[in-house]
Amino acid sequence: MTLAIFFGCTFIAFGPALGLFLFTIARDPLRIIIFIAGAFFWLVSLLLSSLIWFIAIKASDPRDEPLQKGLLIFGVMFSVLLQEAFRFLYYKLLRKAIEGLVALSEDGCSPISIQQMAYVAGVGFGFMSGAFSMINLLADALGPGTVGIHGDSQLYFLTSAFMTMVLIFLHTFWGILFFHGCEHRRWWEITAVIVMHLAVSGSTFCNPLYMGSLVPSYLLMATAATWAYLLSGGSAQNLQRFLLCKSCSVMGTGDPAGSSGYLDQCWGGKRVSQGLE
Repeated sequence: MTLAIFFGCTFIAFGPALGLFLFTIARDPLRIIIFIAGAFFWLVSLLLSSLIWFIAIKASDPRDEPLQKGLLIFGVMFSVLLQEAFRFLYYKLLRKAIEGLVALSEDGCSPISIQQMAYVAGVGFGFMSGAFSMINLLADALGPGTVGIHGDSQLYFLTSAFMTMVLIFLHTFWGILFFHGCEHRRWWEITAVIVMHLAVSGSTFCNPLYMGSLVPSYLLMATAATWAYLLSGGSAQNLQRFLLCKSCSVMGTGDPAGSSGYLDQCWGGKRVSQGLE
C-alpha cells in the first residue's frame, strides 16, 4: 500500500510537469540550460530564506507559541518575496543573454524569444519548488506507518501531491506574467503575481482543512493560466483550432518551417510567426 501511495503521489505531483519538460524543453539544449538556471535561482532564494528562518528561530523563545506562529507567517512571506526578487534577477540576466545571442547570431535574431524564456524559467522554478515541497513526503510515504491511524486525515499525501502539482503550474504561469510585466513596464502585473503567490502560500495555513487551500489555489491557477495564455498571443479561435486539430492543415501546407515552425509560433517565436502570417 505504501508503494502505491508513493508512485501515485509522485505521478500526480510531477507527471504533468514532466510531460511539459519532455515535449517542450528537453529537445532544445538552450532551453535545458535556461531550465536548470531557473531551478538554481529558486534554490538560492530558498537557501537565503532558510538562513533567515534559522537565525530567527535561534534568536527567539521556542516556548512562546504566539511568537513562533508569527515567525512562521513572517518566514512564509519573506520566502515568497525573496523568490520573486530572484525571479526579477533572473529576468535581468536573461535579457543580457538575449543581447549576447543576438550579437553572436548571423542573422541578427535571437534563437529564443523572451516569451519562451519566461515559460522555461517558470517551469524551472516550479520543478525545484515542487521537489523541495514533496521529496520528504515521498520518502515518508514509503513507510513504515499508516496514514491517519490516530484519527488524522488520510488524505494528507494525496492533497500534498495535488498542491505540489498546482504550485508547479502556478510558477510556470507566474513566470510568463512576471516577465511580460518586466518587459512592458507593467508593474501592476508584477504586483499581481506577488499577491497571488502570497495568497496561495497563505492558504496553506488553513490545513488540515485541505479544501481551504486546494480550492483557492486551483481557482488562482485557472485565472493565471488564462491570463498567461492571452498575454502569449492566444485566443479563443486558436484554442478551438487546437482542440479540433486544425493545426494539421497548417503543418501540411508545405511550409518550410513544418510542424516545429507551428509549435514555435504557439510559443511566441517571432521569426517563424512572421513567416506564417
